[in-house]
Amino acid sequence: MMEEEEEEVLGMLDKVLEEQEQEQEEHFLDGDMDLDSPLCSGEISPHLLRTFQGDIEKGLEMKKLVLSGFLASEEIYINQLEALLLPIKALKAGATTSKPVLTVEQIETIFYKIQDIHGIHKEFYDSLLPHIQQWDDKVTVGDLFQKLASQLGIYKAFVDNYKVAVETAEKCAQANTQFQKISENLKVKGPKESKDLTSTVTMEALLYKPIDRVTRSTLVLHDLLKHTPKDHPDFPLLQDALRISQNFLSSINEEIDPRRTAVTTPKGESRQLIKDGFLVEVSEGSRKLRHIFLFTDLLLCAKMKKTAVGKHQQYECKWYIPLADLTLQTLDDSADSTHHVQTLPEHELDEMKNKICVFKSEIQKEKGKGQSRVVDRLRKKMNEQESCLLLHSPSIPFRIHNKNGKSYLFLLSSDYERSEWRENIEKLQKKDLPSCVLSTVELQVLTGTSFKLRTVHNIPLTSNKDDEESPGMYGFLHVIVHSATGFKESANLYCTLEVDSFGYYVGKAKTRVFRDTTEPHWNEEFEIELEGSQCLRILCYEKCYDKSKLNKDDNEIVDKIVGKGQVQLDPQTVQSKNWHMDVIEMNGIKVEFSMKFSSRDLSLKRTPSKKQSGVFGVKISVVTKRERSKVPYIVRQCIEEVEKRGIEEVGIYRISGVATDIQALKAAFDTNTKDILVMLSDMDINAIAGTLKLYFRELPEPLLTDRLYPAFMEGIALSDPAAKENCMMHLLRSLPDPNLITFLTLLEHLKRVAEKEPINKMSLHNLATVFGPTLLRPSENETSKAHVTLASDIWSHDVMAQVQVLLYYLQHQPISFSELKRNTLYFSTDV
Repeated sequence: MMEEEEEEVLGMLDKVLEEQEQEQEEHFLDGDMDLDSPLCSGEISPHLLRTFQGDIEKGLEMKKLVLSGFLASEEIYINQLEALLLPIKALKAGATTSKPVLTVEQIETIFYKIQDIHGIHKEFYDSLLPHIQQWDDKVTVGDLFQKLASQLGIYKAFVDNYKVAVETAEKCAQANTQFQKISENLKVKGPKESKDLTSTVTMEALLYKPIDRVTRSTLVLHDLLKHTPKDHPDFPLLQDALRISQNFLSSINEEIDPRRTAVTTPKGESRQLIKDGFLVEVSEGSRKLRHIFLFTDLLLCAKMKKTAVGKHQQYECKWYIPLADLTLQTLDDSADSTHHVQTLPEHELDEMKNKICVFKSEIQKEKGKGQSRVVDRLRKKMNEQESCLLLHSPSIPFRIHNKNGKSYLFLLSSDYERSEWRENIEKLQKKDLPSCVLSTVELQVLTGTSFKLRTVHNIPLTSNKDDEESPGMYGFLHVIVHSATGFKESANLYCTLEVDSFGYYVGKAKTRVFRDTTEPHWNEEFEIELEGSQCLRILCYEKCYDKSKLNKDDNEIVDKIVGKGQVQLDPQTVQSKNWHMDVIEMNGIKVEFSMKFSSRDLSLKRTPSKKQSGVFGVKISVVTKRERSKVPYIVRQCIEEVEKRGIEEVGIYRISGVATDIQALKAAFDTNTKDILVMLSDMDINAIAGTLKLYFRELPEPLLTDRLYPAFMEGIALSDPAAKENCMMHLLRSLPDPNLITFLTLLEHLKRVAEKEPINKMSLHNLATVFGPTLLRPSENETSKAHVTLASDIWSHDVMAQVQVLLYYLQHQPISFSELKRNTLYFSTDV
């Protein structure tokens, strides 16, 4: 029976080959069709030219022409994918016999995600075709391209598997002549209106097509935007699709593209650009912005030359290291040069953010008045602030050593980037790389070619973006990290969340460690503040408890990154009231998460509690009177617990607690559960800190009251120190007693937290940034009167002033309630 099955399967494979050969004989009478011909490379087919010729003569928009050309290339691409899919059925049938041509695993590896990619493009083609056929000025296609871009996750999975797929196909062809014959003679149908010409293509060539396709789609999006009016409904959608596509292209491993050849190595092998980007290098104790290029055999550090206006930009090589001579920092390194690097205080960085937002707001106003010269001056000032912020914000060290003795230090803003650079370098070093020495001429050629090959063209400054480009999202992103799968061995696992902010990335949340498991189920919800963010990153770590593995830079145990991934924050997807579930694939690991977005106004909206028996949403005077206390019980207990076991927690009050834990504590305090103390002792400390912040945020009016808000804003703006002192102290005395005593209690607690700044990384300014806008904010009547012209006005002067008010009191000498009430030195101010 087995032999009969095998003969039947081999017969099926032979039939596939016969049909392809017969097809070739029938349709190649008029000559062979080259896949690199204008028709197949995406230029407009004769059929489409005939169809649209009349319209062109009538003044057809270029947009339609671009679309029709792309549609023609889509048809060819779909035919190429179908040629790959054709032999799968027969191969799978053969896999169940005793002598399979390929195993099921080999089939799945070689043809990984091809079916999914084919489905995506078939649906796209079928949707786009009727729009082109029934073209008029009202036709919109932006949603189709945006949807296509949103499905690039499938391509990421394909790209990650590409190298293995090609290697597996090569090995299988060497081991099996029948598969070799198939893989070298795949037949691709021509377009419907081209006499059904077919061409013979190798499997390796076809497997490369999906990689090439993303680049082509991105170029087409550029062309479409050029010929789409800015007030057309398609414009923002195409712009968003282009942003997603460009981010995707920057993130994938460029090693797989054989055309990215710069020069040849001494051995005659092609030298390819693998990765490039702007990094901050520490040189002679100061920070310098460099463009780093990682090639297959060396790392090149370049800086942008200053050129005359109108001249092309050029790079100057600062140094290079052959990968054969390069080593990365090990845990045993004793270098601590980061401690000598010039750093700016947190409040100065935040001041830069504030200035950037003010400049953005002013630019919008002046543009409306048509004041181009004023706009240019403001842009220049804004760029100075942005450049300074980008230079001084990174703090994560990344060291590179040359075995000849020279070391180089870079500072990055995210562990994500450091991991990417490290992984790419280590992957290349697994090959047997010879050392190399470049002559002056060779170095000049390589540096010049690097400029042309670069994938990251612009420093992430506002001036390098189109005016119409999305400003990003402002408000609060709610994220639930559900679970992860794909781990081969049990480990202690946790995830961190990062979002981009002002051109760099900031860590915002961290799940608890799920111990000794291959399938962690966190189901933890976090609220993340967004400041013009466009991307969410999730990093999965294996927790290391071995104290011998210390990073000498910061004396912290180094945890191992086991996976990382990112997702674009699409306003249309996220800004619905419902949760949007998604999966990030990272090195074989899948992390499942959900997210939804709410505006800042909505999140800070104060809704008084309808039942006066609880504590959340109830006036502080009502709670203290009912409890017969000077400070609400919830405030006292949360402060006590944080000081007991959370005062040395890195990022305390800044790192989000798990939302479900916070809600559980909220319910317990509202119902005055007897088990509150037990709950507090068992609960994650970030959840307790989050409960305290939530309590103050949900007060019917802020702790420093609606009535006094305008006076606080005026008082902090006073320039004379004595006048400011008198005013700020008088304002405290004007608070109701329960509010004042609670504020002073919180003030002393936050000062104690800041004393541990070397350990918990929370300065007085950090704490003021966290609590300021919660304790002090305008009444809803005032907010509704304000007209917000820019989303970035969230980081407006008002918010910075709120931070400055709290910082003023935090930096003040201890303030006693009795002294404050008794002191007659302060003159009365009309508030």
